[in-house]
Amino acid sequence: MVDELEENDPGCFDDPNKTFIDLYMKSGLYPAEIVKRLFQSERMKEIFPDKDERLKHIFEKQVFGLAPTEIIYKIAVNFILGFDYEGKIKNHNFRKVDSLELVKEGKLEEKLDELFI
Repeated sequence: MVDELEENDPGCFDDPNKTFIDLYMKSGLYPAEIVKRLFQSERMKEIFPDKDERLKHIFEKQVFGLAPTEIIYKIAVNFILGFDYEGKIKNHNFRKVDSLELVKEGKLEEKLDELFI
């Protein structure tokens, strides 16, 4: 699925202004793969040569995710941030929110604005 993003939007992982969201996280694999591609992008390395600054930018400005339950939220965040043994990633945009219910109620866009703007 992440490969399809690149096929449909070449260079999408080279753009520091591009954002990505997983509206119904389960394991965290999808956002983790996006983080990996952004982090490994040669262009992103040029813009953010310091690894910590690059990760900070990616987690604070580019990658977002919603998990429907507390346990799934914990599993996904632990998977995505599992590399951060020193606890350097203080801010991220992963939240425990059941987006399916919000879609049914027609309130997803409103909730996204509330959470991330």
